[in-house]
Amino acid sequence: MKLTGIKVLDLSRFLPGSHLAMMMADHGAEVIKIEDTKAGDPVRYIGAESGGQTVYFRNANRNKKSLSLDLKSDAGRELFLRLAEGADVLLETFRPGVVGRLGIDYDSVKARAPQLVYCSISAFGQDGPYRDRPAHDLSVCALAGVASLSVDPNGQPNMPCMPPSDMGGSLMAFGGILMALVGRARTGKGDYLDMSMYDSLVSWTPHIAGKALAEGRAPEPWQERTQGGAAFYRPYAVKGGGHITLGGSEMKFVTNFLSAMEREDLIEVAKRPPGDAQAELRDYLIETFLTKTRDEWSAWFEGRDICFAPVLDLKEAFDNAHLHARDMLLRDADGNAHLGIPIKFREEPGAVHMQAPALGEHSEEIALGAGLSADEVAALKEKGVLRTN
Repeated sequence: MKLTGIKVLDLSRFLPGSHLAMMMADHGAEVIKIEDTKAGDPVRYIGAESGGQTVYFRNANRNKKSLSLDLKSDAGRELFLRLAEGADVLLETFRPGVVGRLGIDYDSVKARAPQLVYCSISAFGQDGPYRDRPAHDLSVCALAGVASLSVDPNGQPNMPCMPPSDMGGSLMAFGGILMALVGRARTGKGDYLDMSMYDSLVSWTPHIAGKALAEGRAPEPWQERTQGGAAFYRPYAVKGGGHITLGGSEMKFVTNFLSAMEREDLIEVAKRPPGDAQAELRDYLIETFLTKTRDEWSAWFEGRDICFAPVLDLKEAFDNAHLHARDMLLRDADGNAHLGIPIKFREEPGAVHMQAPALGEHSEEIALGAGLSADEVAALKEKGVLRTN
């Protein structure tokens, strides 16, 4: 696989770093998830379970090994540094300053492992006024201005359906790490990445930033093209409950639909600016879509060149034939469900080959592999520095 031979030390918790490291593990990297000796990653205990693990934990930590280690102890820190000497990537998601207090900050680790690509993912970055501010995804969305873009007609911000700064930070960091590894192949040197979820999310706003950057005013979400202002780019309620979406406002899609409905007179309305100028067309579509059920509309749109989709719930989506055709729901050897691998190489595809690890499942194996003797490992276990499953 593409990342075979790459070793990753994963100090992350929750979603951003864990998901990134899992993507590397899916493509062959050896990923050692390093957790504390008490409870480990909190997502071990969040949400529904199957096969003795939460679905959340399994789908952010499969294909990894687990080392349960007390990094606050001198012996634990020394074992960690030994591992760093043989690693390619170190990933951490602590709040700024924590790794310094533990004695495993970049400069300290670089002295022992100059080849290492060291990536820190935090909410707001390692400097700036918000550096020490506690935050998860929702707070980052709020301060980046993104939470203001998804509002109901009364202006109340909606809860985001996905954690965009978590996943955006993960994807940006993934790209940064791969760039650093390519650079290391040329220079022989590692590097430090300061990855901010906030920065990542701000960089995702070019489609909506126009008024703020060009006109010095905030956008009005329901007047914007991609926020519901375009009549052919928004959800609509249907008969009997449920919703459908029109997802393409290009004129060929507009013409195809309105011609089929014998309402060519509204084609010119779709050419107007998004927002209130398209109210006549929007109101027509609201009324029209209430005349059929979701399934009836799905049948009507079948074979027509129009951007349309029914709004499926998550269970329906996981049962969908296309999802299965794309291998986006997989089963491990124990029959547990895994979300599929979205990066699909033809020659060296990724694979789900390991259940997510139990806390400390590989601690002894990893310590012995780092050069400790069996007696030294036993002593670390006795002192509580090392936890085994």
